[in-house]
Amino acid sequence: MKRLALAAFGLFLAAGCDKHASTSGDGAKAGGKYVLEFDLSSGAPETATGSFLVPTAASRTYTGLIRAFERAASDSRASALFLKLGDASMGWAHAEEIGYAFSRLREKTGKPVVCHATAVDNRTAWVLARACTKTWVSPASDVDTVGIAGQVVYLKSALDKLKITADFLHMGRYKSASETLTQDGPSDEARESLTAVLSSMRKSWIDGENAARKRDVGKALEDGPWSPEDARTEGLIDAVGYESEARADAQTLGKTTETESAFGGKRKQGPGFEAAELLRLVAGGEPGTKKPHIAVLAAEGSIAMGKAGSFGESGITETGMRRAIKKLTEDDSVKAVVLRIDSPGGSALASDLIWHDLMELRKKKPLVASVGDMAASGGYYLACAANVIVAPETSIVGSIGVLGGKIVVSGALEDVGVHSETFPASSADGAGPRAAYLSALTPWDDATREKVRREMSSVYELFLKRVAEGRGLPVELIRAVAEGRIWSGIQGQRIRLVDELGGLGKALDVARKRANLDAEAPIVLAGVSETFLESLFGGDDGDDANESRALSRFTGAATPEARFLDAVAEPVRKFVATLAPLADGETTLVALPFGLVIR
Repeated sequence: MKRLALAAFGLFLAAGCDKHASTSGDGAKAGGKYVLEFDLSSGAPETATGSFLVPTAASRTYTGLIRAFERAASDSRASALFLKLGDASMGWAHAEEIGYAFSRLREKTGKPVVCHATAVDNRTAWVLARACTKTWVSPASDVDTVGIAGQVVYLKSALDKLKITADFLHMGRYKSASETLTQDGPSDEARESLTAVLSSMRKSWIDGENAARKRDVGKALEDGPWSPEDARTEGLIDAVGYESEARADAQTLGKTTETESAFGGKRKQGPGFEAAELLRLVAGGEPGTKKPHIAVLAAEGSIAMGKAGSFGESGITETGMRRAIKKLTEDDSVKAVVLRIDSPGGSALASDLIWHDLMELRKKKPLVASVGDMAASGGYYLACAANVIVAPETSIVGSIGVLGGKIVVSGALEDVGVHSETFPASSADGAGPRAAYLSALTPWDDATREKVRREMSSVYELFLKRVAEGRGLPVELIRAVAEGRIWSGIQGQRIRLVDELGGLGKALDVARKRANLDAEAPIVLAGVSETFLESLFGGDDGDDANESRALSRFTGAATPEARFLDAVAEPVRKFVATLAPLADGETTLVALPFGLVIR
């Protein structure tokens, strides 16, 4: 392992010292005007994870993007802006904020914004409408503005054919996550909840597009897909051409021949990583500041107890969050924390433990929750610990409810000639089913199922109490909007689950005011991912399993769990991961009620 660490250090050093050419020319360097370019074609991840050896620079995360918008507003040398979208896709809440951020830049500076995309969908169309004074798409592009729909997959009939039983319970009429395993279609409550959220998102989308374009484009937005020429005829785009042509157009409007990268492009020419910075990174630290600042704590993915979780997906772990929250609580230079949440939930136990740590942090400094695409179920459990919750109109919040259960495979095994028996140590009635209640080989009897129901009811009441305490509202008021129901951000504000509408930029503004910091105060991205050496050696509580996982990540070998997750379609992967605590022996989840993809 020592030889491995030394080899890895050498690779890291080689990668860290790589130099990238500047995108700006001599005119820009000499102090002339330039086009300021935002390249979102590779996305903007919430966390600075990146690859195992070369983590994503904090400046290239979503927090870095919001900071780039703030800097661009005061950049006197930028005479025009250029947005490169490529074929990037993004969540609804991200599209809402990015479009709004560009819109504010246009209003504040009066500078033209030229945009180019190689593919357009519902969400990027919203960005283009709000952001751009002129929109280009490539000649062979798809303009897929086709309206919004959610898709839910139901597996009961397939499980029946395999003689596999999904034995699940839930607390809350709308807590319908188990329906995907126990029914062949939605309940009336599930249909009502999902339809209401989709309708709310649709209204925000179409109203926003109409306002940005200053005319009614609702029919065109839902009547695609369009060819580029047809999209231009419908008024959804302005020009058809290549990226180089669109960039030249921006330079013409900005009266310059130079381009400077604001986000996502090549880094400016320079010395690369300094040795001291590299050593801090390898040692597990990260460059920071002791000046009064705001910390952004990213909490993305499913919620679990362990370090790495099941199915190869770490997401939000109690171990990592506890360590990160403790550092932020004790660091006197951190004057406020923005908890950036994008999570469908997961382990009830982990959610409650993290909630407690966040409440302790809140006692010492302002805590603002910024919702990404969703803070649902366990994700909302964390959000409610904040002094203020800020969410975009099209985000998903709530889902305050509990579900739990297990998959029983004994029927499938019997069908292929595999029989199992339970041998309880006690001779008392029901001893066997209770002792084996976590086993996938034994279905619950009525008495055991009732005990599990009582346990889940207790967790549900705790969830209601936690939300009420965090929000400073009566429990009965929370109970009335709970029941596992999901809400859009704008619906959440009306029922007092959300305080203010907006994205990360709005949350940073709220944090600054609460901490009495000015706009120039530093913003630091605080990570909860494993450090380089912890990944190799298992961290403080390392064991052989952790070292094996680290080695497999280093060598590129995939664990069986990781291979399973890789087989799941990318958009629903994090929803599958919310079930991981069941595989780790937990029975109670606070997870979003759908494996849901909203297009």
